[in-house]
Amino acid sequence: MTLAAALATAVLGGLLAGAVPSAAAPAAEDEPAPRAVDRFEGEVPFAGPPAEGLFTWGSDTDDHPALTLVERADAPEGAKVLEGRYDISGWGGFTHDFAFAEPARDWTAHKGIRFWWYGQNTAPLPPGSGKRINFEIKDGGANGEASELWTTSFTDDWEGWHLVEIPFSEFRYRADYQPVGGIDQVLGLDRMWGYALTLPTGAPGRFALDGVELYGKADPVLNTRVVTGRVVHPVDEGGTARIDVSVATTAARPTGEPVTVAYTTDDGGPAKPGTDYEPVSGTVVFPAGTPSGTTRSIAVQTLKDRTGEEAETIPVKLTVQGAKAPEETPVVAVNAHGLPYLDARLPVRKRVADLLSRMTLQEKAGQMTQAERNALRSPGDIAGFHLGSLLSGGGSVPTPNTPEAWARMVDAYQLRTRATRLQIPLVYGVDAVHGHNNVVGSTIMPHNIGLGATRAPGLAARTGAVTAKEVRATGVPWDFAPCLCVTRDERWGRSYESFGEDPALVTAMETVIDGMQGAADGRDLDRNDKVLTTAKHFVGDGGTAFGSSTTGSYTIDQGVTRVTRQELEAVHLAPFAESVRHGVGTVMPSYSSLDVLGDDQGPVKMHANAEMINGVLKDRMGFEGFVISDWQAIDQIPGDYPSDVRTSVNAGLDMIMVPTNYQEFTRTLVAETQAGRVPTARIDDAVSRILTQKFRLGLFEKPYADTTHLASVGSAEHRAVARKAVAASQVLLKNAGGVLPLDPAQNVYVAGSNADDLGNQAGGWTVTWQGAPGRTTTGTTILEAMRKSVEPGTTVTYSKDASAPTAGHAVGVVVVGETPYAEGVGDVGNGHDLELGAADKAAVDRVCAAMPCAVLVVSGRPQLIGDRLSAIDALVASWLPGTEGDGVADVLYGREPFTGQLPVSWPRAENQLPLNVGDPRYDPQFPYGWGLTTLRGTPQGGEPALRAIGVAARVLQKAGRGDSAAARHLVGRARLIVQDRIGQDIAEASAKPFADADHLLLSGDAVGAVARLTEAYRAAG
Repeated sequence: MTLAAALATAVLGGLLAGAVPSAAAPAAEDEPAPRAVDRFEGEVPFAGPPAEGLFTWGSDTDDHPALTLVERADAPEGAKVLEGRYDISGWGGFTHDFAFAEPARDWTAHKGIRFWWYGQNTAPLPPGSGKRINFEIKDGGANGEASELWTTSFTDDWEGWHLVEIPFSEFRYRADYQPVGGIDQVLGLDRMWGYALTLPTGAPGRFALDGVELYGKADPVLNTRVVTGRVVHPVDEGGTARIDVSVATTAARPTGEPVTVAYTTDDGGPAKPGTDYEPVSGTVVFPAGTPSGTTRSIAVQTLKDRTGEEAETIPVKLTVQGAKAPEETPVVAVNAHGLPYLDARLPVRKRVADLLSRMTLQEKAGQMTQAERNALRSPGDIAGFHLGSLLSGGGSVPTPNTPEAWARMVDAYQLRTRATRLQIPLVYGVDAVHGHNNVVGSTIMPHNIGLGATRAPGLAARTGAVTAKEVRATGVPWDFAPCLCVTRDERWGRSYESFGEDPALVTAMETVIDGMQGAADGRDLDRNDKVLTTAKHFVGDGGTAFGSSTTGSYTIDQGVTRVTRQELEAVHLAPFAESVRHGVGTVMPSYSSLDVLGDDQGPVKMHANAEMINGVLKDRMGFEGFVISDWQAIDQIPGDYPSDVRTSVNAGLDMIMVPTNYQEFTRTLVAETQAGRVPTARIDDAVSRILTQKFRLGLFEKPYADTTHLASVGSAEHRAVARKAVAASQVLLKNAGGVLPLDPAQNVYVAGSNADDLGNQAGGWTVTWQGAPGRTTTGTTILEAMRKSVEPGTTVTYSKDASAPTAGHAVGVVVVGETPYAEGVGDVGNGHDLELGAADKAAVDRVCAAMPCAVLVVSGRPQLIGDRLSAIDALVASWLPGTEGDGVADVLYGREPFTGQLPVSWPRAENQLPLNVGDPRYDPQFPYGWGLTTLRGTPQGGEPALRAIGVAARVLQKAGRGDSAAARHLVGRARLIVQDRIGQDIAEASAKPFADADHLLLSGDAVGAVARLTEAYRAAG
């Protein structure tokens, strides 16, 4: 094709698209000259952030498009164009980010953005029928990857080059995904960071792109807008509502032209003029030159009567000239009043019954729906679809990510419920699985695997109380924690979310529920330092078989748990029965499937397992809370979407974490109920359970954030609790020659990948879902804590790869382990293994060959030490300690003793897995329950001492105190005697009874525990 033919095609394409290309229509005299963004002549490299450049992305590596710069004779501009090929199954595209180190660019002088696109359609297609390509621009924020996304699209309807022109007025705030959770939801053309294209899915394709540029003269309306302080204005009956109307401009400049806002109350709402309110109308004028941010108020007087009523809304229509009008019409909401369900003096069950009797089926379906906040097409959908709940997924945060911004964000969503007739508040949920881990600056606790190592139920309760206080202070009343999974195979990427491999240990640590939620009867839930808890994942997610997962590239997570009925009861169901006794408020089923051997049913998805959810959890265990699905989990149930909905709800699910498809879900649930496939009684039961918890949380009386404790988020007091938990979680596996504790006067050589990495020591579920290396939040690394622990003048040398000279140091500390991951992304075989990385192995070898050394393993599961163990003097399982590295230094330097015990068996090799206490064959490198101590006065006395301890244990057990603190202390002394006897000569004969003893102790059988320890003592020779 010749260039002339290309231009002719462009003219036709532009006309069909409703825009006249610049090549055919010269710019008016007062228009600014077009401004190049990308010419694709090589001036913008292929490079990723923070440098300026073009880079690709996708849901997996196969979904990244292939990009090249190619010389073409038909190039519309210059000599080269950008060509691309793609074959996308999930999602994929490419981005041009501007350099992070440079200021954002100002696009305010122009009308829009345009580019040449080489169409691939060979068949004649009418406009709008070709493949749809999404085009995004980025504004605001710190850089191109921390900005807001504004999106529009075009369709590839042509063959050959055509010019696509997109006015900035066509871009809309992207509601389904924002990388930083959104900033101000205002298109700030003065702070632009680049653009991106999302390419079509489902079939291979190719494209060519050239000459991206800004064009035309800016429309003044785009740079000036009218905003209201908020959309919903609640007011008690008889009160006056004030609607603030402000004028705002790009870059906060004074208005260039006058702005007129005409307003009138709209009698189309449920409130009636003259009866419920005094109608008003008028005009507000902002003259040219008005400073940005200038505000005027519109007053609406409501009228009072003496009858109880549901809420009534009064729309206030705004007609704007000279500026962009608000996206939504503001409404005054006259609060519901005088109805039984609003009377806090009534019992909760009566309030629930009254409210339920007033609800429509659509309103009930909305209460059973939970949407991700970024998935809202519009905030008005909270009221429009009667949504009962929102959540923040991992990394779904406000900007800035501060406690104050969280409270404001949740309150803004809660405000939208005031526009519904029944004003049922949202219950907002987060995955605060080891502290309020989405919030930068919060107190990040050790992950559950570390808490299990503490064997300290009281301390676990304190960590739960700290987490609850920080979560509730930010306006969030519901936490998707704790995980009561029993991890049975450390190849599982969620191992660190478990307290351990022994159901007795998991059950013992459920005191964390008490710390978070308070009294088991729910009477403390309305306190401003307590949250609703979630026992997850019901049931068996820790027992999935390696290789059984069919989710993407996962190998074990979301797979199949194959167990006998006896094993199901003893291992996986026992912790949930205990959680019901603690009064847990909600339960979340597992993604995984359950296959009970001998029942001939085969694997059943837990979200479809009525026998377990309705039969066992609700009926047999007596669970009175509500069941919440996992993220989009019902979509994994076999069948079409209506089948997924009715199957899951009929199986006992009460609320569905949709999380994005809330519109279709509510429509489908209503249709399935109207058709009789979901019984109305099942809907009423689900909604009653949800409303019960909302009343207990006090949300009807206090729907907004109580920020009394906001200053406690990340406070020194809270970090002290975390520090204590970190110290107690450290497990000393070996300590030859008494290398630990360290002498503060010793010169120390520190190496390893995790010595000075806050993100690595916090692990997954920290600020983002997967977590990330580096200083992602506020805290102290292990290296920083060690440097604070030594005496003045003492040298602490840090060399990550141990390349610095080792001479002159008395001892070495090598901190190795894993980088962050979450869920199936961390499964062994999915890009992960249990081996130390090559750099960490080299660091261990160099340091331990040069001096006495201690190796700390910072990880979510055991790492294979192999034949290096003989060269290592001291070995510590540090788990994932969180933000308080000082707790690690406390035990390293003897301010606190090592007291932690293994919550899982430490294997010699990966092919031993699964390996658990109670197995018929049991030969770990370190057994479950192992943990040396640096306490002074380690008990002595050998077998005579064990006999004396056994007698005392029998006395306690006969008195009904077999699970008392005194019994645990006695058995602890026996354990230390036996460990001293075994030393590092751990063999199957001693390891098996040693591990069994800890299980028996946690089960309340102190006598049995001492007997098994005595057996281990004798086996040690």
